[in-house]
Amino acid sequence: MSNLLGEWRRLLDRHAAVSCAMEKALQPYDIGLSEFETLDRLVDAACGDYRMSELAEDSHLSQSALSRTVARLERDGLVSRSMCPEDRRAVTLCLTEKGRAVYDAARPAHRAVLAEMLF
Repeated sequence: MSNLLGEWRRLLDRHAAVSCAMEKALQPYDIGLSEFETLDRLVDAACGDYRMSELAEDSHLSQSALSRTVARLERDGLVSRSMCPEDRRAVTLCLTEKGRAVYDAARPAHRAVLAEMLF
Protein backbone atom coordinates (compact mmCIF):
# COMPACT_ATOMS: atom_id res chain seq x y z
CA MET A 1 0.00 0.00 0.00
CA SER A 2 1.36 3.39 -0.93
CA ASN A 3 2.02 6.02 1.72
CA LEU A 4 -0.61 8.25 0.10
CA LEU A 5 -3.26 5.53 0.26
CA GLY A 6 -2.28 4.69 3.82
CA GLU A 7 -2.68 8.32 4.88
CA TRP A 8 -6.06 8.49 3.16
CA ARG A 9 -7.27 5.37 4.97
CA ARG A 10 -6.02 6.65 8.33
CA LEU A 11 -7.90 9.89 7.72
CA LEU A 12 -11.09 7.98 6.87
CA ASP A 13 -10.67 5.78 9.95
CA ARG A 14 -10.19 8.80 12.20
CA HIS A 15 -13.19 10.58 10.71
CA ALA A 16 -15.36 7.51 11.22
CA ALA A 17 -14.19 7.07 14.82
CA VAL A 18 -14.82 10.73 15.70
CA SER A 19 -18.19 10.75 13.93
CA CYS A 20 -19.35 7.61 15.75
CA ALA A 21 -18.22 9.01 19.10
CA MET A 22 -20.05 12.28 18.34
CA GLU A 23 -23.27 10.47 17.44
CA LYS A 24 -23.11 8.53 20.69
CA ALA A 25 -22.34 11.64 22.78
CA LEU A 26 -25.22 13.58 21.21
CA GLN A 27 -27.85 10.84 21.71
CA PRO A 28 -28.95 12.09 25.16
CA TYR A 29 -29.88 15.40 23.53
CA ASP A 30 -32.01 13.74 20.81
CA ILE A 31 -29.89 15.24 18.08
CA GLY A 32 -27.60 13.74 15.47
CA LEU A 33 -24.24 14.96 14.29
CA SER A 34 -25.60 16.56 11.10
CA GLU A 35 -28.25 18.41 13.09
CA PHE A 36 -25.71 19.58 15.67
CA GLU A 37 -23.28 20.73 12.98
CA THR A 38 -26.07 22.69 11.29
CA LEU A 39 -27.00 24.37 14.58
CA ASP A 40 -23.30 25.06 15.18
CA ARG A 41 -23.05 26.80 11.79
CA LEU A 42 -26.11 28.91 12.63
CA VAL A 43 -24.60 29.92 15.97
CA ASP A 44 -21.22 30.69 14.36
CA ALA A 45 -22.89 32.85 11.71
CA ALA A 46 -24.23 35.06 14.52
CA CYS A 47 -26.91 36.46 12.28
CA GLY A 48 -30.65 36.53 12.64
CA ASP A 49 -31.22 34.74 9.36
CA TYR A 50 -28.89 32.44 7.47
CA ARG A 51 -29.58 31.79 3.80
CA MET A 52 -29.90 28.12 2.93
CA SER A 53 -27.62 28.69 -0.07
CA GLU A 54 -24.88 30.06 2.21
CA LEU A 55 -25.36 27.21 4.67
CA ALA A 56 -25.01 24.75 1.80
CA GLU A 57 -21.70 26.34 0.82
CA ASP A 58 -20.44 26.28 4.42
CA SER A 59 -21.63 22.76 5.17
CA HIS A 60 -20.10 19.38 4.43
CA LEU A 61 -23.57 18.04 3.58
CA SER A 62 -24.96 17.56 0.10
CA GLN A 63 -27.91 19.77 -0.85
CA SER A 64 -30.38 16.91 -0.34
CA ALA A 65 -28.84 15.85 2.99
CA LEU A 66 -28.91 19.46 4.19
CA SER A 67 -32.56 19.79 3.18
CA ARG A 68 -33.45 16.64 5.15
CA THR A 69 -31.43 17.84 8.15
CA VAL A 70 -33.12 21.25 8.13
CA ALA A 71 -36.53 19.58 7.77
CA ARG A 72 -35.83 17.51 10.92
CA LEU A 73 -34.62 20.59 12.81
CA GLU A 74 -37.71 22.53 11.74
CA ARG A 75 -40.02 19.62 12.65
CA ASP A 76 -38.47 19.54 16.12
CA GLY A 77 -38.84 23.29 16.55
CA LEU A 78 -35.09 23.99 16.61
CA VAL A 79 -35.04 26.25 13.55
CA SER A 80 -37.58 28.19 11.55
CA ARG A 81 -37.56 28.68 7.80
CA SER A 82 -38.86 31.71 5.97
CA MET A 83 -38.67 33.41 2.61
CA CYS A 84 -36.01 36.10 2.34
CA PRO A 85 -37.75 39.50 2.13
CA GLU A 86 -35.13 40.86 -0.30
CA ASP A 87 -35.13 37.81 -2.58
CA ARG A 88 -38.31 35.73 -2.61
CA ARG A 89 -36.40 32.85 -4.23
CA ALA A 90 -34.12 32.50 -1.19
CA VAL A 91 -34.97 30.66 2.01
CA THR A 92 -33.48 31.74 5.32
CA LEU A 93 -33.06 29.83 8.57
CA CYS A 94 -33.28 31.18 12.05
CA LEU A 95 -32.29 29.42 15.25
CA THR A 96 -35.23 29.23 17.68
CA GLU A 97 -34.99 29.56 21.46
CA LYS A 98 -35.50 25.81 21.73
CA GLY A 99 -32.76 25.26 19.14
CA ARG A 100 -30.38 27.46 21.12
CA ALA A 101 -31.22 25.56 24.33
CA VAL A 102 -30.56 22.18 22.70
CA TYR A 103 -27.34 23.48 21.18
CA ASP A 104 -26.16 24.93 24.51
CA ALA A 105 -26.94 21.65 26.29
CA ALA A 106 -25.21 19.45 23.68
CA ARG A 107 -22.19 21.66 22.99
CA PRO A 108 -20.09 20.50 25.99
CA ALA A 109 -20.51 16.84 24.96
CA HIS A 110 -19.56 17.69 21.37
CA ARG A 111 -16.48 19.65 22.42
CA ALA A 112 -15.44 16.96 24.91
CA VAL A 113 -15.35 14.37 22.12
CA LEU A 114 -13.27 16.73 19.98
CA ALA A 115 -10.85 17.35 22.81
CA GLU A 116 -10.56 13.66 23.64
CA MET A 117 -10.20 12.33 20.12
CA LEU A 118 -8.30 15.07 18.31
CA PHE A 119 -5.72 16.19 20.88
